[in-house]
Amino acid sequence: QVQLVVSGGGLVQAGGSLRLSCAASGRTFSGSAMGWFRQAPGKEREFVASINWSGGSIYNADVRGRFTISRDNAKNTVYLQMNSLKPEDTAVYYCAARTGRNTSSRIAEYDYWGQGTQVTVST
Repeated sequence: QVQLVVSGGGLVQAGGSLRLSCAASGRTFSGSAMGWFRQAPGKEREFVASINWSGGSIYNADVRGRFTISRDNAKNTVYLQMNSLKPEDTAVYYCAARTGRNTSSRIAEYDYWGQGTQVTVST
């Protein structure tokens, strides 16, 4: 059974940093793309970042330059380093994995989802 376990959320002041981790079990995702999404209260889930099997990545324009997605295939884990956080980054953050190798910003193209973790950025 595939599981994606997310950790690292919390409360941080504006301008601060957090690192989210997503540890996969049940199968290896070293040949697959993985991604991060977020959902703010009253809003639809939106794409944050995606990383392909070889480390190439794409980002939502709102986070580009502040967030960095990375992966450690030996640990079957993907990370999201979030710097210069803003109150508008407040959301529940989700990790996702797809069987495909290439990055994607589309929710429907992800096959596995982790539980969300709350990130709250205060002013």
